[in-house]
Amino acid sequence: MKINSKNELNLIIEDLKEEIHELVEENKNLVVKNENLQDEVSSLWAMMDEITKSDIENFSHILDEIKADVITRALMVSKKIVDC
Repeated sequence: MKINSKNELNLIIEDLKEEIHELVEENKNLVVKNENLQDEVSSLWAMMDEITKSDIENFSHILDEIKADVITRALMVSKKIVDC
């Protein structure tokens, strides 16, 4: 690109300054959005931890019931014939 006059150079400089200003403003907005999203991510991870903890407790209860059922069935089955 060939610049023919000082006016052209000044116009180009002004355009670049304006573009830089817009980019700086956009960057500031993106930083704010990023901070908000980071807060949301932290909140979601906390919720996931609570859900996982709850699931472990729920499934532990189910496993305890299954274990008790298996033990009960094992006690009910006898391989030996007993006279009544």
